[in-house]
Amino acid sequence: MNVASELAPLLVDLQIALGDDQVELPSAQNFSTWAEAAYQAIPHTGRGGAEVTIRLVSVDEMVELNETYRGKSGSTNVLSFPFEPSFGIPDDFQIGDGVDPLNDVPELPLLGDLVICHQVVSLEAVHQSKQLKQHYAHMVVHGVLHLCGYDHQIDEEAVKMEQLEIQILASMQIPNPYT
Repeated sequence: MNVASELAPLLVDLQIALGDDQVELPSAQNFSTWAEAAYQAIPHTGRGGAEVTIRLVSVDEMVELNETYRGKSGSTNVLSFPFEPSFGIPDDFQIGDGVDPLNDVPELPLLGDLVICHQVVSLEAVHQSKQLKQHYAHMVVHGVLHLCGYDHQIDEEAVKMEQLEIQILASMQIPNPYT
């Protein structure tokens, strides 16, 4: 799988909202590389580049988001929020048709937001005997695939999504996260 392609890139906006915790995190470049690899690995009929926000949060923020948007109590490792136009905006409205006046660069379509809970990912990495950086890579790839329409609610879809995750991660020399 060739993750470097002719497609326009995925711009990653990394937000770190962990409070005063002094934690060691992968670099912003790591997050961009992982998200870009997932984005480039899927069919993009008629699509060019896009923008995604990745927000690293505390357990408290993730609990609130999980309860509010999924109706589930407790925390989770990653939540994906695909971009959806607000009520009243036509379905054919295209974000990114203009130029960002502050930076004089073309605006990109919004893919959506990924929210990752650092504490949950860290604990999972320890309990699953995985390197933290590799587990973060898996969470980013998994989340970007969700933003692009992949899901794992039905067994057949789950197998397809997991196989794609394994291929994307392998292209970056990251071992199969499901073994």
